[in-house]
Amino acid sequence: MHLSTPDLGTPGKPAPDNGFRFASALGLREGDHVVHVQHGIGVYRGLVKLTTPTAEQGPLVEKEYLLIEYEAGDKLYVPADQVDRVQKYIGSEGAAPTLSKLKGAAWARAVARAKDQVQSIARELIELYAAREAATGHAYGADTPRQKEMEAAFPHTETPDQQAAIRDVKCDLEAPRPMDRLVVGDVGYGKTEVAVRAAFKVAAEGRQVAVLCPTSVLAAQHHATFSERLAGFGVTVEMLSRFRSSQEQQRVLEDLREGRVDVVIGTHRLLSEDVAFKNLGLVIVDEEQRFGVTHKEKLKQVRKTVDVLTMTATPIPRTLHAAVSGIRDLSLIDDPPEGRTPVETLVKAYDDAIVKEAIERELEREGQAYFLHNRVESIGEVAERLGKLVPGARFRVAHGQMGEDELEETMQEFYERRFDVLVCTTIIESGIDIPNANTILIDEADKLGLAQLYQLRGRVGRSDKQAYALLLVRRNEQLTEVAEQRLAALREFSDLGSGHKIALRDLELRGAGNLLGDEQSGTVTAAVGFELYMQLLEQAVRKARGEKPDPHSIPLPTVDLPVASNIPPEYIPSEAQRLLTYNQIAAVRDGAGRARLREAIESRWGKLPPSLENAFALLRLRLRCRQIGVKSISTEGKNVSITCRKGVRLPLSRLRPAIERYEAQGHSFTGEKVVLSIGSTDDVLALVEEVVGTLARALKEKQPRRRTAATTRP
Repeated sequence: MHLSTPDLGTPGKPAPDNGFRFASALGLREGDHVVHVQHGIGVYRGLVKLTTPTAEQGPLVEKEYLLIEYEAGDKLYVPADQVDRVQKYIGSEGAAPTLSKLKGAAWARAVARAKDQVQSIARELIELYAAREAATGHAYGADTPRQKEMEAAFPHTETPDQQAAIRDVKCDLEAPRPMDRLVVGDVGYGKTEVAVRAAFKVAAEGRQVAVLCPTSVLAAQHHATFSERLAGFGVTVEMLSRFRSSQEQQRVLEDLREGRVDVVIGTHRLLSEDVAFKNLGLVIVDEEQRFGVTHKEKLKQVRKTVDVLTMTATPIPRTLHAAVSGIRDLSLIDDPPEGRTPVETLVKAYDDAIVKEAIERELEREGQAYFLHNRVESIGEVAERLGKLVPGARFRVAHGQMGEDELEETMQEFYERRFDVLVCTTIIESGIDIPNANTILIDEADKLGLAQLYQLRGRVGRSDKQAYALLLVRRNEQLTEVAEQRLAALREFSDLGSGHKIALRDLELRGAGNLLGDEQSGTVTAAVGFELYMQLLEQAVRKARGEKPDPHSIPLPTVDLPVASNIPPEYIPSEAQRLLTYNQIAAVRDGAGRARLREAIESRWGKLPPSLENAFALLRLRLRCRQIGVKSISTEGKNVSITCRKGVRLPLSRLRPAIERYEAQGHSFTGEKVVLSIGSTDDVLALVEEVVGTLARALKEKQPRRRTAATTRP
């Protein structure tokens, strides 16, 4: 059995302020693989209570610990106030990690290898960042009256997050360096309006805008939206996709070269060699994860010279990598539009009766439905079978191998309500906006990825009607563990605005991938886990930039005193909630944060019990210790040791009165460490608080005062 004692040289957990919570904050379940930053990869076995004597034959003190099991069944008990040193393991899809050996050297070697790897990645990131910073972009002017008039014509009320994203984008455009911003927002949360306003601002100064979409259907929809919003303001909007004839495409290409087109919307066709702009100013990329590696490489080059705005609901792991490491600017739209309700998500074994009931229920309220079957070779048979199952409904088929005109016509007729059920493939995954369609049935849902399922579910629930998503799996078919987890995650994250949570869970299920490489699901983080890898990367980037370490990434000093500081189950019954609360306490890095958290806990759970009061007192003590250079405070039997960082000297003469006041029986002193021998642990917390307070005052007095005025010799 091992009680965890942290190595303060090991990187701690950062506190990102960019809208994402790391996976450790999503909650641990028994059996999850976890990473302890000092001891390595183990299996989380739950919260356990341990009682320890306060001194020889003294009273017992009860505390909660995270129990982690390592190779050969070795157990590590991590004090709950050190939960910030424990992270949920995210590595490679479907591969269980190798458990670390407690006190073995393999973990240190794995961390060292990861550090070497992130050094090279950091250098490449810095080169990209430096090129972007050094590039001279076009700084757009402030909003004109015409811009304000166009924005006032928006028929909806902007949500607070949407307004913030619009401000972010405008600030980027008005800055002299090229923009590279990622806007993450759930389906139907108003990302397109952010893009429309950015496009108008750019076009108003005579520069061109390219809107890049993954599918022709989405391009057609964006073309309709941009045209409707901008046509009355003298902005020319065109489309370049397979829905345009060769002759029409040639006309658009010529108009682009001559500058007669302000905004062009299209698929990857826009990245072709024959596409030339007279004065390209902004590239808007919708759902970047849908594009291939070659197209992304071209976009990477584009980013160095023009403003780029990327929009997505479920970013790929690599995009998340860049966002959470601060390389890419991020705006998060988390507020649902007014009147929107979450999609009710159900996982069912396929049954004709369930399918019939779901379609008929939608028809009864005069709505429409999608039935997704992702096999082109059998989609016709499925549509025929459904027609016999629900004879009162009108069915049509849509898939990517249809002729361009036929597909566009089918989608348009569905939009115009000329038929009831669209039997389709994943061609509807991005951007189809049909408010009257509020039921989607997904056949063989276990065969699709989590981000895909999330996007497909987003095709419904785009109005104020209750929407339904039925995830159908084949009866008696054994699901893989990852497939089960995907379906469970989609059910779990049914709340509005959970797109970025899906992306984080996708990291768990698919692996984190290589930040700059071509693989979406790599094993680069498998050895140390995603979160620690990100910390190492952040540190490497800061070092490469010549910046100091983020103080929030440095763990607080450890204070191990015989004081009960647990959260009683009678106060917070749920183990998951207690763990989350311990996590929140451990993440605090200043007095204001401590006060806010205390107020929030009392507001939700009531007056703090004595042991939780102690936890906040210990937190205050740890914050003070970090401030003055105390590295650790620990107890062994009747001895309390206070150890300072190298170079911090303890002023013993100033500490002696406090020691004597609490009747300490003796002490030993080594300059950077004092060991107090105490007869009773009753007042040990008050004793240590007074000693640390005295030390803080003494160290403050030792600092030279600033001169307020120049002095001259007589």
